[in-house]
Amino acid sequence: MKILMVCLGNICRSPLAEGIMQDLSDKNNLGWEIDSAGTGNWHVGEGPDRRSVKIAHKRGVPIGHQKCRQFRLSDFDEFDHIYVMDRSNLGDVLALAPNKQAAQKVKLLLGDKEVPDPYYDDMQFAPVFDLIEEGCKKIVKELVQ
Repeated sequence: MKILMVCLGNICRSPLAEGIMQDLSDKNNLGWEIDSAGTGNWHVGEGPDRRSVKIAHKRGVPIGHQKCRQFRLSDFDEFDHIYVMDRSNLGDVLALAPNKQAAQKVKLLLGDKEVPDPYYDDMQFAPVFDLIEEGCKKIVKELVQ
């Protein structure tokens, strides 16, 4: 199974989601391939935000090796599931969907709730990590059944 995590710039939330989901896949011997992308292109080629790297490292999830990239049309073909962090990301990705089948792959990570963007508040990185981890655990449970 291939899963893509998407946020705005691919530096805060989606790198955390990629790292957390890959960690869960590895620990449960699922063999899933996880990637992440941003709807914007501001940080392409850069590593994740240092605050995301720090909280992930503190929680035992290495993400410092990741490189930011922009969401691309071919992601609809490459991935089985595409999880976005908020409704703005959802709208941006769905606007690119070439057909109904592609659009059906796209969902909010937390079901009906959004993952807030912690970029402007250092104190939000730990709570955001917790939200993403909770969402990823729920997804693993759903997809493994």
